[in-house]
Amino acid sequence: MKKVWLVWGIGVFAYMIAVLHRTSFGVSGLVASERFSISPSVLSSFVVLQIVVYAGMQIPAGVLLDRFGSRIMIAVGAAIMMSAQFTLALTESLPIAIGARIAVGAGDALTFISVLRLVPQWFPARQVPLVSQFTGILGQIGQVLSALPFMLLLNGFGWTIAYGSAASLGLLAFVLALSIIRDAPPGADVKTVPAGARDVARQIRVVWMRPGTRLGFFTHMGTQFSITTFALLWGVPYLSSAQGLDDATVGSLLTLSVISAIVAGPIFGILSGRFPMRRSWLVLSIMISNAAMWTIVLSLDHPAPLWLLVILIVVISIGGPGSMIGFDYARAFNPSSNMGTAQGMVNIGGFLASLIVIQVMGVILGNMGGYTFDGFRVAWMVQYPVWIIGIIGVLVTRGKARRELAADGVHVRSMREVLRRR
Repeated sequence: MKKVWLVWGIGVFAYMIAVLHRTSFGVSGLVASERFSISPSVLSSFVVLQIVVYAGMQIPAGVLLDRFGSRIMIAVGAAIMMSAQFTLALTESLPIAIGARIAVGAGDALTFISVLRLVPQWFPARQVPLVSQFTGILGQIGQVLSALPFMLLLNGFGWTIAYGSAASLGLLAFVLALSIIRDAPPGADVKTVPAGARDVARQIRVVWMRPGTRLGFFTHMGTQFSITTFALLWGVPYLSSAQGLDDATVGSLLTLSVISAIVAGPIFGILSGRFPMRRSWLVLSIMISNAAMWTIVLSLDHPAPLWLLVILIVVISIGGPGSMIGFDYARAFNPSSNMGTAQGMVNIGGFLASLIVIQVMGVILGNMGGYTFDGFRVAWMVQYPVWIIGIIGVLVTRGKARRELAADGVHVRSMREVLRRR
């Protein structure tokens, strides 16, 4: 039993450091603007390119994961991100810095779905939704590392020390992953799939055509992008420049974001495990509450009071653990031999939406004079079309998934039937 938690714990640690690498540029955005003498639109391109690579790598990463297993993928991802962060720590060249962030995106893409695949291999089926939630939320401690110690190192000792320290943690994750993680318990059968081009293309097509995979994709898209956009780039400039908060308050709010996700995650895991046929209602509630809170904040023609910003941060932060429900759909509708590919497809959703929102926000801010209150007020409105697409996508694919279950003899009672019986 100790071996189970050790393997999973090292996987979570590797993911935690990946999140640190992923979010480090967000909290150092203003410093990066000065270091590389760049505008908001160019600054956003750093993160956009990183997410483009991350999202674009999800299906290849999933296919490779199905072929080579979690241990190799986690170790390779850690090595790539470690090298990229060391490079970023030392360079003052804009092209090299952009290349380093692209490499962070590539290494990051290999990590999360690989750690997530360890869960059904090492834990009983009844524990998988809850442990998966803990995997996601504990990994977000990496955001705390970037919001507090990384930011303190950046402000106190400078760019090179801060990024060099992050890279050193990446080296530790690489060593531990290679030494301790195993793909499955001893004696367990780990299925792999053929790696030929024709087999891979067929595998991708078959996995995507399953309605549960697409339901997971839209779930991930609509729940995750708002907090991802906030944490990866625009949250710190928004709170600092537009809302006028000091560094300590900003760091505290980012920490509150992680705490909110940690509290919400187990609740979502329990609900998802106990009421698998009602997951979509939870997903839709998260999307609607996110949109409602942003509407309240953006309707103000002056900086929001701190208490309202606290509520905003809490509400959008639960979208992180809420997006994990998308992976529950992937597991429910796909065999284990295709799990990596299915999880990669689901994981594209939120990050594809995030990169579009981040880039468009950067363009809007650049055209409206920089990090101003009015500029951010307009820029954040880019989120609304994504919520609309996410909600429609969930409703449509939910119906198709239920029809597929009905064809297999599984009757899903409507909410009206449930209420009538009660």
